[in-house]
Amino acid sequence: LSREFYKRVGKHYGVAEEWLFEPHVAEKAFETMLSEAHVRTLTKQFLHSVKRLNKRIFSITTESGVTVIAKVFIDASYEGDLMANSGVQYTVGRESAKQYGEPLNGVQVREGHQFERHVDPYIVPGESSSGVLFGVDPTPIPEHGTGDDRVQAYNFRLCLTRKESNMIPFEKPKGYDRSQYDLLARYLKAGFTDIFGKFDFIQNGKIDKNNYGAVSTDFIGQNYAFPNGSFQARERIFQKHVTYQKGLFWFLSHDEAVPVAIREEMQKYGLCRDEFESTGGWPAQLYIREARRMVGEYVMTQGNCQGERLAEDSVGLGVYNMDSHNCRRGIRNGHVVNEGDVQVTTPPYPISYRAIVPKYDECQNLIVPVCLSSSHIAYGSIRMEPVFMILGQSAALAADIAIAREIAVQEVPYLELKERLVKAGQVLAWKKKVR
Repeated sequence: LSREFYKRVGKHYGVAEEWLFEPHVAEKAFETMLSEAHVRTLTKQFLHSVKRLNKRIFSITTESGVTVIAKVFIDASYEGDLMANSGVQYTVGRESAKQYGEPLNGVQVREGHQFERHVDPYIVPGESSSGVLFGVDPTPIPEHGTGDDRVQAYNFRLCLTRKESNMIPFEKPKGYDRSQYDLLARYLKAGFTDIFGKFDFIQNGKIDKNNYGAVSTDFIGQNYAFPNGSFQARERIFQKHVTYQKGLFWFLSHDEAVPVAIREEMQKYGLCRDEFESTGGWPAQLYIREARRMVGEYVMTQGNCQGERLAEDSVGLGVYNMDSHNCRRGIRNGHVVNEGDVQVTTPPYPISYRAIVPKYDECQNLIVPVCLSSSHIAYGSIRMEPVFMILGQSAALAADIAIAREIAVQEVPYLELKERLVKAGQVLAWKKKVR
């Protein structure tokens, strides 16, 4: 189904398949697939309560009063609210490097998305007593590999255009706080100019803008309370991200601390009028790179991603870099440093069925293909939407077997599931050489 989605999008553009697509085209493809499958979709529903009977979920009720009774539930959300409210063990943050024997986990100060020039962290340069610039954590950065509860940064993936007839110019947001960009102003003054990284072209000349460099669209350190937060708390964090990122583009296109050449070039970009029309060109979804992660019988780790540990009950493959964005902005040797970014390539590797189901004695009719059982650094590779689509399809096929046999999801016979997966076109192993 994942590949089918990219082929459907490709058909829209007259090609076999397309990966650099416009958001509204992708949305239409998903809506068409749901319609063809006669799926009733209830949007904007927030979990209120979970009713459990004998270690199984009997029903869930949303904040709006909708109650759903089912034999098997699949929590495919980025936050894992159903999982967390169903008695299932989970974790948030980074394990230590020692916990699972993962050199890339825990605290990491590396070269990626790092400051290329020395920037003083203090409000009055050289005077620690003056306090730190916005976004800088004054507490000492712990030893390399130390575990903590910090979460990699979130942002909005913007769809931009240079076409004036389709452009919504960057606006100064309500609540704009110039001090949030003092660090960037100081970085620019130090000579940094590479502002236009990750302005990636997609179909019809539009641009997918993601985080790039030491100071960019990632709102580092401002999302720690999101995974376990109430819906109200999450909304506040969401809106702070909106204000910060809108303010960032306003700053870069209008503030006199920004070199004229950068300002003039940034003013040639804007949001797209024909994307995310109900939210004024702004994405409706915050990029939740990581929130809760289940702790199941099988935990995916760095060893899995690097081929040193093999899951024998594969329900799909992961292949992306072990990719964590920065988790904090701190101070080292009197200069600002980012901490948490990791980018290490992997070969294709199998993802265990046991990693998408809870422990048997916790919940017997829940499958979790997104907030699955994984360490922080392994999740950095798994957390790609094509993989989530693959795991979602595999979860549904496993649920079908559990319902038909009237058994717990943990009791689904793997050989039967494997046969169903292969018949459905899932790729469970990779035998080709990877250069």
